[in-house]
Amino acid sequence: MAACQTVPQSLQHCNFTEIIPQRGVVTLFGYGINVHVDRGHLTIRDGIGMQQRFARFPRVGHGLKRLVVIGSDGLVSLAALRWLADQGVAFALLDRLGEVLATTGPVYPSDARLRRAQSLAEDSGAAMRIAIELIRRKLLAQERFVREKFQDTALAEIIANQRHALAKANSKEDIRRYEAYGALAYWRAWHDLHIQFSQSDLRRVPQHWQVFGTRVSPLTKSPRLAVNPPNAMLNYLYAILESEARLAISELGLDPGIGFLHSDTRTRDSLACDLMEPIRPQVDAFLLDWLRRAPLQRKWFFEQRDGNCRLTGEFAVTLSETSRIWRQALGPFAEWIAHTLWSTTLQSSRTKAPATRLTQRRKREAKGIPTSTSVALIRNPRTLSRNRVSIVPHENFLETAKPGRLNRFDPVAQARRADTQRRQAVALKAWTPADKPGWLDEKFYREEIQPRLAAVTVPTIVSALAVSESYATNIRAGRRRPHPRHWLTLAKLADVSSS
Repeated sequence: MAACQTVPQSLQHCNFTEIIPQRGVVTLFGYGINVHVDRGHLTIRDGIGMQQRFARFPRVGHGLKRLVVIGSDGLVSLAALRWLADQGVAFALLDRLGEVLATTGPVYPSDARLRRAQSLAEDSGAAMRIAIELIRRKLLAQERFVREKFQDTALAEIIANQRHALAKANSKEDIRRYEAYGALAYWRAWHDLHIQFSQSDLRRVPQHWQVFGTRVSPLTKSPRLAVNPPNAMLNYLYAILESEARLAISELGLDPGIGFLHSDTRTRDSLACDLMEPIRPQVDAFLLDWLRRAPLQRKWFFEQRDGNCRLTGEFAVTLSETSRIWRQALGPFAEWIAHTLWSTTLQSSRTKAPATRLTQRRKREAKGIPTSTSVALIRNPRTLSRNRVSIVPHENFLETAKPGRLNRFDPVAQARRADTQRRQAVALKAWTPADKPGWLDEKFYREEIQPRLAAVTVPTIVSALAVSESYATNIRAGRRRPHPRHWLTLAKLADVSSS
């Protein structure tokens, strides 16, 4: 008897979990990683047995911007890399310790004159200028961060003194020394930060996991191989930042390995490390907002036998979704570096300056749109990625301006809402009905105060009540009635009294 044909098995019968890009990012981890092209579609899979994930993306409408692979077990075909390049999708390979192993992105023709200027930056003086400005921006961000987030004026002044000392730096060693002294004060402010875990997890959480501690791991005497969750999260976020820095530099036609501050080595891309410096405090701000927003969960982390704290794959996926934020923050700095190097070349008046692929500044100028782009605000680290700055090709080009809007599902927007809700809850708990005058009742507010709010500007209401602009607009228009604790303040703004 002839053997019967094997019954074909389809994915629908096998409990596969579909992979859906989150903010344009897909992260693969664990065993069984497979990325290949099948009939023109990018097909990706990870996991083993019945615990597998699967996705199939067409060339049009896929919504994919970044493909991140964590681990070194699996297969990525050459056809898949070509598919990613054709679609302008960046690829990053990280090892299980969070180090960047490889990155690829959209390929553009590079200008030999720009690379030559990068190689000669030490002789032209551009290297010192760039290094000083990047570290100045970093120290400025750290100073404001410590002053506003930790309310520590003494440590903030130490960092400010190091920033002022940069003006007399004569060598890279001077710059590194001032940066190191500032870092000592900066991480001292973090040392006693309490790390929250849910009550059900506390019995399974080691004592040293419940405080931020030091950035130096006892396992390596360096930040590598963190021994508690916040430092492990920070290391992974820095790895995502580094991969984005490499991509940004390569996209502008520069060499990621020829840096101006970090020493040249075979194990890292020095210019990518340089570019990361002014953005690191913004990553720190993202982490601090996360830690203050909600308790961590024990299931997100695991401890190896040597005490090294690692992130689970599922949690790493969540952190990988922040790559878009860091790309937007890196763009203006990367383009400024390219323009600074270009200014040292001997080009004719008809020669165009390097393209602004990261911020799209030239396209905005051509359309008559103000030449601004999104970058993280240093004054308020919570607004990581949506503040607007003007781009001018010289060393002091970053000037903060009005922040833009965030998507309500963005992690930064969620952090903002959580912070606002916390503040409002504290104010509500502190308020008692006895604080409100007896004559100020609902009828008085509706008939006397509300009609006169039309003469009060929305920014004034926002500032007086510490509420959002949209909520203040609704209060002014009468669509929302604020809590009674705000009535007296609004009465004063509308110039209304009991008489």
